[in-house]
Amino acid sequence: MRSPSVSRYAAGRLSPIRRIADLRRLRDEQFDVLVIGGGVTGAGAALDAASRGLSVALVEARDLAAGTSSRSSKLIHGGLRYLEQLELHLVHEALTERGLLTSRLAPHLVRPVPILVPLPAASPPARVWQRAYYGLGVAAYDVFAGVFGSGRGMPLHRHLTRDGARRLFPSLRADQIVGAIRYFDGQVDDARLVVNLARTAASLGAAVVTSARVTGFLREAREVVGVKVRDLESPDSPEFEVRARTVVAATGVWSDDMSRMLSDVGVRPGFRVRASKGVHLVVPRSAITGEAGLILRTPTSVLFVIPWGGHWIIGTTDTDWQLDRSHPAASARDIRYLLDQVNTVLDRPLTADDIEGVYAGLRPLLSGEADSTSKLSREHAVVEPMLGLLLVAGGKYTTYRVMAADVINRAVRRLGGPAQPSRTDQLPLLGADGFAAAWRDRLDIARRHGVTAGVIEHLLERYGTLTVHLLAMIEADPALATPLAGAPEYLAAEVAYAAQAEGALHLDDVLTRRTRISIETAHRGAETVTHAAAVMGDALGWDAAVRAREIEHYLARVEAERQSQKMPDDLTADAARLGVPDVRGYAADRGIDLLEVEL
Repeated sequence: MRSPSVSRYAAGRLSPIRRIADLRRLRDEQFDVLVIGGGVTGAGAALDAASRGLSVALVEARDLAAGTSSRSSKLIHGGLRYLEQLELHLVHEALTERGLLTSRLAPHLVRPVPILVPLPAASPPARVWQRAYYGLGVAAYDVFAGVFGSGRGMPLHRHLTRDGARRLFPSLRADQIVGAIRYFDGQVDDARLVVNLARTAASLGAAVVTSARVTGFLREAREVVGVKVRDLESPDSPEFEVRARTVVAATGVWSDDMSRMLSDVGVRPGFRVRASKGVHLVVPRSAITGEAGLILRTPTSVLFVIPWGGHWIIGTTDTDWQLDRSHPAASARDIRYLLDQVNTVLDRPLTADDIEGVYAGLRPLLSGEADSTSKLSREHAVVEPMLGLLLVAGGKYTTYRVMAADVINRAVRRLGGPAQPSRTDQLPLLGADGFAAAWRDRLDIARRHGVTAGVIEHLLERYGTLTVHLLAMIEADPALATPLAGAPEYLAAEVAYAAQAEGALHLDDVLTRRTRISIETAHRGAETVTHAAAVMGDALGWDAAVRAREIEHYLARVEAERQSQKMPDDLTADAARLGVPDVRGYAADRGIDLLEVEL
């Protein structure tokens, strides 16, 4: 737990100095709970455990949200299609979490987005049936949110005629629809939510260390008592041991790897995880005229067209993936599929020339070892394949808090002592406290700090009430108020803040996750990378060699992704993407021995 003399914000800063201190803690302390994995479930588990007063550490091999948790459809949703499958418990659970996030936990990061369900052209009897069928489903969605949801936070649905639908979404082809139903779900910057979860856990005393790869488990007899870790920012340093009374693996599509580390004692995990690839396209807002999103049926998945600031996100696919899990590649086939599907309802078809960004993520879907133990793909499971080791997998982004609470409940029972219940449903994330008042007073804030209202709105929607710290940075160094080259909607201060407070260690962390420049610009960040390297280099003390190497790696990664997206299938796309090694492991060139910095 943090000292009462330290502010919540200061205790939650993931700064370079904090990383050094947390590395020392990993070596020196025994933790109640050690979480492996810095995605939404792992960060949520670390927060849940820390909020119960347990001593907690979180280690992540790459960056926070580097995998699936930064590559979603950016929705906090109940899963409208689960109603059709009569998975009412899943809808209930997800809508409850949606309400909590929008009203209490993260209102600065999760907000309503209108979505249209187009009603396709059909015969008069079919039209009546379709409107009644879809209308009943959306009405049930609202009922679940209103009756069961904790803090509704969303307007009710509404039926629209064809003309009404096209007023909201003029790009809809008139000959393809007879009307629509508008409903609301939540939208989120998924990577930013994970960063806030990790920082909130850190504010409660959790040690949070990225670029720390688990290479094996520590065992005493048939019990896991910790892990072996390699610090990828100091590749020449030896592995070290981290001791913990309970280890929680929240590793998503890497879950099976955790069990394989214990294969010498015949451990069976109790479930297996199948990776399903989901590809999304990003196109400029000008490419489609509309004030709401769309949800469409496709032969193999549900397709969303979601407004995203000055852009649209179009996705997703749903295909098996058995290749590189760290950097799943989108192929030309994936891109063509998405364009073909969305173009069935658009009056001006999109082409590859409209695409600004492409990203691919892997869903961790549960697949039981036998039919009798199979789980539905959107359910989650917690198992203890060996004493001291808990695995949590499955589920969906929206219900991360439920998964985290379930696995920590198991950990608490195992640890013994007083049973502290989860209280994360009452715990606002950093930046959430006072957000409504700050948003109300945004014009006054802008006048006081001499910036435009647009700048304040942008910062509030990304940092909430932590915006005051970015404004303080700008006052101390006015150069940080400069818009980033090639991405003028972002400020240089956001790069510096990512390095000084949000745990970003590399340019890729900033351009891909702390900001979304890599998918929101046609140049994929290539025109921004030099400016970002200058700002980040000043914040982290990079010398000229490190700045050049960071730029070189980022540009090579962008080019590899472009090449992969021209390949005809998964195999060739994966080969093209793997042409660039991971940047982590170059810290020896930083001109500073991190372990000798005095705290």
